[in-house]
Amino acid sequence: MNEQPVSHSPGLRAWLGLLVISGPVLLVAMDGSVLFLAMPKVTEALSPTADQSLWILDSYGFAVGSLLIAFGNIGDRYGRLKLLVSGAAAFGVGSAGAAFAPSPELLIAFRTLMGVAGATLLPSALAVLSELFTDPRHRARAIGIFAATFAAGFAIGPVVGGQLLSSFWWGSVFLINLPVVLLFLLLAPVLLREVRAAGTGRVDALSVLLSAGGILLTVYGIKHAAAEGLTVTSVATGIAGLVTLGWFARRQLRLEHPLIDFRLFRDRMFTIAIITGLLPLAAWSAVAYLGGIYLQSVLGLPVLDAALVALPGAAVLTVTCVVTPALVARVGTRAALITCHFCIATGLLLLLPTGVSGGAGWYLASTVIAGVGYGISFSVVADTAVAAVPAERAGSAAAIAETSNEIGNALGIALLGSLAALLFRLQGPDLADTLDETLQIPDLAPAVTGDAKAAFVTGLHAAALTASVLHGTLGILTTRWTPRTLPTTGDGGPGPTTHAGDPGTKPLDEAAGIGRRR
Repeated sequence: MNEQPVSHSPGLRAWLGLLVISGPVLLVAMDGSVLFLAMPKVTEALSPTADQSLWILDSYGFAVGSLLIAFGNIGDRYGRLKLLVSGAAAFGVGSAGAAFAPSPELLIAFRTLMGVAGATLLPSALAVLSELFTDPRHRARAIGIFAATFAAGFAIGPVVGGQLLSSFWWGSVFLINLPVVLLFLLLAPVLLREVRAAGTGRVDALSVLLSAGGILLTVYGIKHAAAEGLTVTSVATGIAGLVTLGWFARRQLRLEHPLIDFRLFRDRMFTIAIITGLLPLAAWSAVAYLGGIYLQSVLGLPVLDAALVALPGAAVLTVTCVVTPALVARVGTRAALITCHFCIATGLLLLLPTGVSGGAGWYLASTVIAGVGYGISFSVVADTAVAAVPAERAGSAAAIAETSNEIGNALGIALLGSLAALLFRLQGPDLADTLDETLQIPDLAPAVTGDAKAAFVTGLHAAALTASVLHGTLGILTTRWTPRTLPTTGDGGPGPTTHAGDPGTKPLDEAAGIGRRR
């Protein structure tokens, strides 16, 4: 007689542990976007250059994305809870430093520290969560809450920042992190237990340095070219970054335990999933950043009104993220991916009618329609990536999927933001590098003000159109490359694709080697 699996209901400790873990997860996601509406205030207080403004925004995302996989491996070896507590403490220190930073350089440094700390929190939080919920059904529900919390953090970051800025100075967007961090440090040792994974292999330090250095050099070259034009410095730095990334990729193919297993990209479905993790975050972060400046500096809305305009899109994104798993069970992953990209492409096109004299309604409509696509992408990327590979490689697939989200968040501001900055430099009145710096110049003629705002709107349109074309193209590729029917797991969600010789499928956390306690 076959034994029937017994479902063990999680106790109060498990649900309290989930609540405690959700705090840092929400902060990590929220701090990737909380500055979008705050940048005009930051510019007024610290007077950063155009290059520094972009680094203030995306140094955090690059630090998280560059180190996410490395810290996942370190946590496996030395203990997830230990890394989680250390990372939370460092996140608190970085938040306090950023709140009172007296210069752009120090703000960038503290944002980078926050990003390094954030890279320790996400993979460790998921592993500790799996220890709390041992029953697969309850664990799936807990991981769904985890994912929804992360998506909600990205969505509400600008809204929370706008609400705080309506009453307090710009540093308050960082100080709100401290009560959550302190509460976590008090409760985590009581409610959570240590988690390690066996057989993880060593962390290749050179790979960590090559990946982080290659990304930073490449993006610095792009930023410098956008702000200053094509110079020897920008070209040399960009080439050095690309060469470093090439070295990193070649090294991963030779390592027994690579940080990124590039062989997974041979599967078209996996490649689509990872691009779906990266591209929507790139579009969303760039539009949220540029949109915050547009609403405040071009249309002249108070920061609280700008936050309210962004609120419907944030709400749609969050709700879509929550309901998408149930919808996928009915319509399938392929339909969800296609809907994702065409919703984002359509939503971004609605930004093109925006102008200097009006456009808040177009912006709201754009974020609502695109928000459906963003929410879908947040929900299905990890499952789709894992479904495309053999079960024994699910851990690598999940790690790459998480990293694509963070890198996408940073790349959107770096690349699309640099495109907007370049057009402002070429078409603007050439009095300062950014719109906010230009508007702060005393006794500015109305005609010059209008020219500066028009140049910024042109940059916003170019960024939105570029992202829309990329999403439309990816939507078409998805219709051609994605199988019409995908295997499903027992709960109706997408399941790992069957490969010849596979020993079978495993839950995501088991395949990733997490949730094993010593």
